Amino acid sequence: MANFISKNTPSNEVTSGSYNSLTVGTTVVGDVKAEADFRLDGEIDGSIECKGKLVVGQRGFVKGNVICENAEISGEVSGNIIINDTLSLRATAVVSGDITTKVFVIEPNAILNGKCTMNKNGKTIGTASPASLKKPDALEQ
Repeated sequence: MANFISKNTPSNEVTSGSYNSLTVGTTVVGDVKAEADFRLDGEIDGSIECKGKLVVGQRGFVKGNVICENAEISGEVSGNIIINDTLSLRATAVVSGDITTKVFVIEPNAILNGKCTMNKNGKTIGTASPASLKKPDALEQ
């Protein structure tokens, strides 16, 4: 499992304004857990669990499930997504999987192949672990 938090920094001491980044041309195979915001412009073949905001850039790709507080997707996600607050799909986004979120913003031309469940009462919904989520049929090969 990939973990992008420094071993010298206890998880409760992550400073505000800190974030993780995976750049274009970089691929991670395995699950990623981040205590702070995470920007993805490369590829992850595994699940992402982020306690902050996840930004998937136009060239970013996730083949696995995503659980985080907020997300803005411009690239591609092939897996289920659970967002505790706001999910934004930009015009270039392609999502193949089911979504659960509180607030859903989708721009024209974004593609969603799956179903969306919205939670309006504000309760935390991201209590499942990425491993416990069912993979979409497209991933079960």
